[in-house]
Amino acid sequence: MFKPPALFNTIGLAACLVLLPAQAKDKPKEIGVAVTVTPEMTGAGIVSSGVVLPPIPPVTGTRRNPVPSWGKPLPYPILIADRRNNRLIEVTPDKRIVWEFPSPNLKLYRGNEDVNFSHDGKQLAVSEEDNYDIHIIDYEQRAITWTFGTPDTRGKGDLLNYPDDSHLLEDGQFLTADIRNCRVLIIDPKTNRITTEWGQPGKCNHNPPQQLAYPNGATPTDNGDILVSEIAGSWITRITRAGEVLWSKRAPGVRYPSDAFPTVDGKQVIVADFSKPGRVVIFDPATGKKTWEYFVKEGEGALDHPSLARELPDTGDIVVADDLQDRVVVIDRKTKAIIWQYGVKSVKGYKPGYLNYPDGFDLDLYRDWRGVAK
Repeated sequence: MFKPPALFNTIGLAACLVLLPAQAKDKPKEIGVAVTVTPEMTGAGIVSSGVVLPPIPPVTGTRRNPVPSWGKPLPYPILIADRRNNRLIEVTPDKRIVWEFPSPNLKLYRGNEDVNFSHDGKQLAVSEEDNYDIHIIDYEQRAITWTFGTPDTRGKGDLLNYPDDSHLLEDGQFLTADIRNCRVLIIDPKTNRITTEWGQPGKCNHNPPQQLAYPNGATPTDNGDILVSEIAGSWITRITRAGEVLWSKRAPGVRYPSDAFPTVDGKQVIVADFSKPGRVVIFDPATGKKTWEYFVKEGEGALDHPSLARELPDTGDIVVADDLQDRVVVIDRKTKAIIWQYGVKSVKGYKPGYLNYPDGFDLDLYRDWRGVAK
């Protein structure tokens, strides 16, 4: 996660947003700045749990009509972006590893920090902040099929500068928040063209959609609108694909909003506070008021820089990536007790049961793993 200065002392290239093909041909390529790769950025290197993985079941569910629920405490298997292990890993509610994607190459693929299934469940959208690129991965083939941006190279225009959040929209286009360029991008993987650009590099102010103040989240809603999270000012804004601002509210009680999501019913917003101690807030955008909060100052229940929180379908409980404590947890909505955990608190590892800076996740609503994960 990025700390903006205002708040704190394909490798293939894609074309810039241009209206006419002739202009795109005439535009010179952007010259990026090489980034020094530190040991922190490479993390544990190329690692794997070593588990023999079961065969992948067919896709039988959809986002709107998921496969049967496992019930409490976690209703569906969870796919985790295990950032400093440079891998994706899917874990069932009974904590069995059923799918894994270790980095095939640390130059191209390193530091995966957000992951989300495509609408049909067959592809994965991945962002890598400090590798300055984004990817599409074929879930069944476990293969990178598309990359935008140049690894270890920051820039603007047709390059990226700390891209956070990653979603494949229903029309197949890729949505990401390019934090340090203060913009949100929608990119067409078929043409490598930026089809929508909100915000402007160097103009990091809250004036959506013309200007954005360090956006670190861009999340599609069921009807196609997009929730944009801005770090500076803790703004959450709902914007249509056409660029119309429907509402813009400050996340109440949140210092550093991270990746706002709609609640399951679509009426409210849930957002993590990437702070220590961290918190999770649900608020009503109609009033701007908080309707639920999880905040524990110390002890086993305290969060340390949580980057993502989502309301779980079926149960209504809350799942959270507790980044700097190397775990993903489920919090009971009513009692606010932690009722499920994967990872050992503040212990890094890559063997079964361990994580290393889990930064993002999505639920596998598409495959019924219950008969396979034995």
